[in-house]
Amino acid sequence: MADLLVKDLKLRLGDNEILKSVSLSVTPGQVVALLGPSGSGKTTLLRAIAGLEVPHGGSISIGESVFFDAARGIELPAEQRGLGLVFQSYALWPHRTVFDNVAYGLKLRKTPAAEIKTRVEKTLAQIGLGHLAARYPHQLSGGQQQRVAIARALVYEPPVLLLDEPLSNLDAKLREEARAWLRTLIVTLGLSAIHVTHDQVEAMAIADRIILLDAGVVTQEGAPTALYNEPGTLFTAEFMGSNNRLDGKLVEISGGRASMEVFGERITGMARTKAAAGSNATGIIRIERVRCASSAGPNRLKMELKAPMYLGERWELVFAREHLTVRAYASSPLKPGEHYVEFPAEALWVF
Repeated sequence: MADLLVKDLKLRLGDNEILKSVSLSVTPGQVVALLGPSGSGKTTLLRAIAGLEVPHGGSISIGESVFFDAARGIELPAEQRGLGLVFQSYALWPHRTVFDNVAYGLKLRKTPAAEIKTRVEKTLAQIGLGHLAARYPHQLSGGQQQRVAIARALVYEPPVLLLDEPLSNLDAKLREEARAWLRTLIVTLGLSAIHVTHDQVEAMAIADRIILLDAGVVTQEGAPTALYNEPGTLFTAEFMGSNNRLDGKLVEISGGRASMEVFGERITGMARTKAAAGSNATGIIRIERVRCASSAGPNRLKMELKAPMYLGERWELVFAREHLTVRAYASSPLKPGEHYVEFPAEALWVF
């Protein structure tokens, strides 16, 4: 099986440039997440790959099969691309059984009845719904309906599965369970997939590689661990994870570290900027990396505890000082009043 290649894809809607020279690749057996805020272009990119949107530049191909090439005037219709597409809404036929929903596309392709039966039964068994083949969508839970939608795409045995926010209609608990199930299915079957989501936890859990989009441009791509632990831009640092933001003035950059002044205190972190001293600087640190301290020290600010919140497995503490609010996790609550909050230098990025 060959790689799916998207090269310099450009797409506009009216005067709006939605995609600006976007490139990506999906190798066989790999899951790529398209991640970004609303309006970043991730769903438009997926729809362009599926053949539901028409770009004005670039190309899309799998091996020798060219789906789209603006320069050569090639535009293959969606039904001829052979890609499996799972919509956000599931789009199940309410008056058809689970079996018939999954079989419907094969019947349209005039696949022999015996082959339809074999392929549908195999696919339903793979997703754990073989015993529900005779039920109708309204007799299924939201998670089961989502599985049927995935089965309908898998039954074609597509080279790449396209998933458009398939978990977004589920409630929080079901979404976590479905996330684990979907990742297990992908690994077990060795699927190649592109997964669109605005949820960075979902992207990290399911994907082998993340492509982070902002305003139609790829801001960073790589393994989930790379985007989370080594953000290359302020946008990436803020979008990934739950964070605290410190604004101040840049004091010095030396040896890969940068120091900034916050409330007259010197706070040092990992340099992600080449700006000159005196420039505005922004520090980003994950909530789980902030520490509570009992006394003054390097990289510590005196702040007032405003609100302890019990989350079950831990406490979330909210500190404040003038315009600055900082959140931290702790195994037990602190007494009300002033405390020292530490920002470890190796965990703070200065942009």
